[in-house]
Amino acid sequence: MAGGGGVCHPVSVIPDNASAHEGRRSAQVPAADQTLRILSHLAGRPAPVAASAIARELALPRSTVYHLLHTLAAHGFVLHVKEEQRWGLGTAAFELASGYARQQPLARLGRPVVAGLSDRLGESAHLAVMSGSDVLYIVEERAPRRTALITDVGVRLPAHLTASGRAMLAALPREQVRALFPNAAAFAHRTGRGPRRPAELRELLREVRERGYAREDGEVADGLRSVGAVVRDRANWPLAAVAVTWAGGEADEGELAAAVRESAALLERRLAR
Repeated sequence: MAGGGGVCHPVSVIPDNASAHEGRRSAQVPAADQTLRILSHLAGRPAPVAASAIARELALPRSTVYHLLHTLAAHGFVLHVKEEQRWGLGTAAFELASGYARQQPLARLGRPVVAGLSDRLGESAHLAVMSGSDVLYIVEERAPRRTALITDVGVRLPAHLTASGRAMLAALPREQVRALFPNAAAFAHRTGRGPRRPAELRELLREVRERGYAREDGEVADGLRSVGAVVRDRANWPLAAVAVTWAGGEADEGELAAAVRESAALLERRLAR
């Protein structure tokens, strides 16, 4: 990232013994070092954790941890689950992850997988990432002679309405889902179908976990159906989702879902190399 008004030095002017100064530079900005350690710690946990546990595991003063957590919460990078007195990643952290995905690594590795899926099934396929409470499409492969879709690259749609979004939401801790969809006002609609309250979304995501893939039927566009499967990173966190969309009644959902799950697993293996 480029700083505002800072001076950029070419790499050649960095002295060979720059590493000798690393500890001194870190000491000059301890809050930055501690903040990044806290974020990395939360990113590696499957669910929100107590501030006292963060302080203990990172060997930081409790007062420092509480101060930094509240600052991060004010900017949306962490959230406080008051009922459990625990802290987890917030929606701004998802934006950072989506920004990384948009900078090509995920799209570059995912494009041949999605293209192969589309060719195999003869249906349109896509790859999406979470962006707040939306999904953002980063790869789109249109099958010839199929219905035009709205899921083009760069398009955002409400995550709770799409198969891609449901696949990723089902893989998130419940506290994270609750933060993204805290009440009925958080639920947008396109065709009048889909969950309208947190309890309805919780039940839908429970079914996704039991089934092993997500589905949507006419909630994004009338007459179109989709199935999607989550792509997880090495920490088992939902990084993206692969999905296929077809005109309702023209294909076998089970066959499409099996192919989508295989493609998601293939992308996971490529990302893990």
